[in-house]
Amino acid sequence: MKQPVGLVGIGLVGTALAENLLAAGCEVVGYDIDVAKCRRLEELGGVAACGPADVGRRCRYVLLSLMTTAIVRQVVEGPGGLLEADPPPAYIIDTTTGDPDESAALAGRLAGRGVQYLDSTISGSSREIRQRQGLFMVGGDKAAFEACRPVLAAVTDRMLYAGPPGSGARSKLTVNLVLGLNRLALAEALVFAERLGLQPRAALDVLKQSYAYSRIMEGKGDKMVDNDFTTDARLSQHRKDVALVLQYAERLGLDLPLSETHLRVLDSAIAAGDGDLDNAAVIREIRRRARP
Repeated sequence: MKQPVGLVGIGLVGTALAENLLAAGCEVVGYDIDVAKCRRLEELGGVAACGPADVGRRCRYVLLSLMTTAIVRQVVEGPGGLLEADPPPAYIIDTTTGDPDESAALAGRLAGRGVQYLDSTISGSSREIRQRQGLFMVGGDKAAFEACRPVLAAVTDRMLYAGPPGSGARSKLTVNLVLGLNRLALAEALVFAERLGLQPRAALDVLKQSYAYSRIMEGKGDKMVDNDFTTDARLSQHRKDVALVLQYAERLGLDLPLSETHLRVLDSAIAAGDGDLDNAAVIREIRRRARP
């Protein structure tokens, strides 16, 4: 794209997005409250802005990569936010895993200001995003999705239109429910196999060849077997997603016993100090629970 692309939030995912945009020949104008992350963007070849409004002023398209919907609202609508740019950006592409109803409400408010908002959640870790394999699940106006397709194509080979505003966020919560349980089941299986006397690598190979296979085994299985918990996606961040799933389940009158157990396991792992490790570190919690 010839037009600069804005980016607010330069963490694990934001950095991967920036790298892909730059590799595609885009100018990237970014901001993060962490000055070191802004410097990192400049080292990669991007341009650091002085705040969200500055990003919005310079860019027609702005990507968000933030932790929660509350932070998104602050970045978009708060003091110094994107809406204070004159004119504001035409399109906001929000990759944050947030609250679907709040995302839909924000889309409605922004439409009244002439700004199109897409909840463009991503299935995939920062490593997979960097490899252009993150699946972008996009909710919002269909014409806006088509208008933003060139930006999305600069960062991924995989995207789908999920439906009206909030649909991307709803899709992400559904996907993460299954992914997290697959990861926990894999951790349990590998610890169980070890106690049975199987070699973890051999057990993983058997699982991959069996009908128990899931794609989670490809990346997280190796990390579990190798005890490599360098962070592609933080365990604490997944805990936030599981809690949001359970909040919606309660509103809908659903009992999700596996997810409730999962949340307790994640809480224990975080209490043990594993929150900033990769979410594959859930296996450490399963090992801690094993009796001698």
